[in-house]
Amino acid sequence: MSALILIVEDERDLLTTLEYSLQREGYQTRSAATAQDALELVQKEPLPNLVLLDLMLPDMSGTEVCKRMKNGAKTKDIPVVMVTARAEEIDRVVGFEVGADDYVVKPYSMRELMLRVSVILKRSKGAESQSEDIEFGCLKLDRPGHRVWVEDQEIRLTALEFRLLTTFYDRRGRVQTRERLLTDVWGYQAEVTTRTVDTHMKRLREKLKAAGVYIETVRGVGYRMQARPNQSQE
Repeated sequence: MSALILIVEDERDLLTTLEYSLQREGYQTRSAATAQDALELVQKEPLPNLVLLDLMLPDMSGTEVCKRMKNGAKTKDIPVVMVTARAEEIDRVVGFEVGADDYVVKPYSMRELMLRVSVILKRSKGAESQSEDIEFGCLKLDRPGHRVWVEDQEIRLTALEFRLLTTFYDRRGRVQTRERLLTDVWGYQAEVTTRTVDTHMKRLREKLKAAGVYIETVRGVGYRMQARPNQSQE
């Protein structure tokens, strides 16, 4: 069955264009013009495989909609693509911080948006197929459950932070440049700066507490997760 995408957009013309473009790519669609309708539809079976979310809605901000989705047991793993006219870096950072998987600024190329949707859906499907539980020193990861523990205490990560962490684990012992992280973690050549990568890395390591030392800064290059836990740092 083709993926189901919920479009949350209050501009009727743009909503119609999005529906047409997505359906032409073979996707099923649902639509909502308000935040309240979106929060109801996102709970409806079958659950959407992805949500395209406008941030400027008449009854509630899209940021709040995303936050509520990511706090819901039923909806926390549904990928969210924020679509907005807000282009400032702080808006992007806030969007990713509340759990967005992507951030697209209007006006945008419909072809590029379809590519981003395809990349995120493939990435989401790939994550679902990985059922392993991971133990690395004091760090424990549950991939399918998107859960993390440090010293047996559960740590709450955003979707982006969890993806960063699993990327480092899968590539432990190898240096990851900031540019490589932008491409691989965001899934395309993201419209954010390498400084934003540093901001996210700082927050991730702070949240990981004792396990934060497993991810080292390689000056002038990028970051690297230790090949083995408790390995002495260089």
